[in-house]
Amino acid sequence: MPEATLPLALTMGDPAGIGPEITAGAWQAMRAGSAAFAVIGDAALIARSGVSVREIGSIGEAPGVFADAVPVLPVTLAAPVVAGQPDSRNADAITTAIARAVELARHGHAAGVVTNPISKIVLKKAGFAYPGHTEYLAALCNVPGREVMMLACPELRVVPVTIHVSLRRALDELSTEGIIAATRTTHAALMRDFGITRPRIAMAGLNPHAGEGGTMGTEEQTIIIPAIEALRAHGMDVSGPWPPDTMFTPPARARYDVAMCMYHDQALIPLKTIDMTQGVNTTLGLPIIRTSPDHGTAFDIAGHGTADPSSLVAALRMAMQMAEHRNRS
Repeated sequence: MPEATLPLALTMGDPAGIGPEITAGAWQAMRAGSAAFAVIGDAALIARSGVSVREIGSIGEAPGVFADAVPVLPVTLAAPVVAGQPDSRNADAITTAIARAVELARHGHAAGVVTNPISKIVLKKAGFAYPGHTEYLAALCNVPGREVMMLACPELRVVPVTIHVSLRRALDELSTEGIIAATRTTHAALMRDFGITRPRIAMAGLNPHAGEGGTMGTEEQTIIIPAIEALRAHGMDVSGPWPPDTMFTPPARARYDVAMCMYHDQALIPLKTIDMTQGVNTTLGLPIIRTSPDHGTAFDIAGHGTADPSSLVAALRMAMQMAEHRNRS
């Protein structure tokens, strides 16, 4: 069966967060379409949102069930779930769902993995050894260190070169080699998974005004420009370094396909400001496709029935589109 016709594997995320209700909302929005997904999680939690749910024995059953009910590959929770009250006793079930989804994708049974939000604090209390989803997925795929996080919405794509570390540590970790590696991975993914023949890459500066010729910082001259020159030598269309305070305006965004940013918030603040509801987090550099909503667990509104499933719907649709592009390449 071609990869793009396979169902997606959707993890439950933290069961006390908004994952169950946005999953129900995503199914309602997508049930009439041709793309199916199967949830790896607890069926009863999803049913609380008033939708039909059916446990299945294998992900291959999902397409035949999807129009009538949310297909669920069951995972047993260790503790009862109260919406908005996370419990670290369920950490093992959360990570088991992720590992099972990755296994399904790696063995060709799922078109890709879409992950509902997790709480790093909840998992860390239970001994979780990874900074976040991105690094855990890379370890499960046996490619630690190769992962690249890209956030995308219809108006913008951004990649932070350094990810889940403090700002002080990000400045210490930023290197020419790291910029080159992240950009190469991004360039390859834009061609393979997004169908962009010749990606236009904008490289952000680190300092105000991109250093203003070294008067406001020298990292542009010592770290970023050497990376740009090396990437151009390999035939890539890379511009910059761009002043970070002006590169996200509408006219500037029209000039590139992705912005390579030097640290987490430099990338995520403009993306989430421009379009939080349609934002999607996707992990590049993996042998599988992985996307997720660009928001967190939202424990404060969990169980109220007010959570917006738009970002999850966008993540599911992007994963299927990526699978279609990859299948054609």
